[in-house]
Amino acid sequence: MLRRILTRVAGKLNKIKIPYMVIGGQATLIYGEPRLTKDIDITLGIDLKGFDKIKMIIQNLNLKIPLKDPFKFTKKTYVLPAIDEKTGIRVDFIFSSSYYEKQAIKKGKWIKIGNTNVKFASLEDVVIHKIIAGRPRDIEDIKGILLKNRNYDKKYIEKWLKEFDRSLKRNYLRVFKKTIKELNKK
Repeated sequence: MLRRILTRVAGKLNKIKIPYMVIGGQATLIYGEPRLTKDIDITLGIDLKGFDKIKMIIQNLNLKIPLKDPFKFTKKTYVLPAIDEKTGIRVDFIFSSSYYEKQAIKKGKWIKIGNTNVKFASLEDVVIHKIIAGRPRDIEDIKGILLKNRNYDKKYIEKWLKEFDRSLKRNYLRVFKKTIKELNKK
């Protein structure tokens, strides 16, 4: 079911030429260890000016928006959630206009699922997103991804984590280095 919903959404976004990339658990499945995930996270290469277009896509796909005031929620969070009522699968449409997200979408990887090309975030961008999310499950996902894929662009990851550290006053780069150090001990 998840695969069917993912390909329907991707097919629609491809058809109307909205740039996007699949992130989160679905992207982790591409690069890391198999795990249960019941949602789909999609970063869009458009800002909130495209809200009505995405809302129309959601309706055309027979998904339901579980909010009384979706625009107010989306304006605050940049996320427009939708649910497939038959399966309970949630699809989060994440609006974005930052330089980082735009170039991450361009860097993404096309993967054919059935008859549909679906754009997934690159391995490096999945790691960056997971470091920023920072939950224990995300750190475990990163470890699985890096153990399975020894050939990745470490400098790209470090460059962007430094940028986010600077702009958000965080220590993402330190978390990444600590995670790599833990992996090297194994």
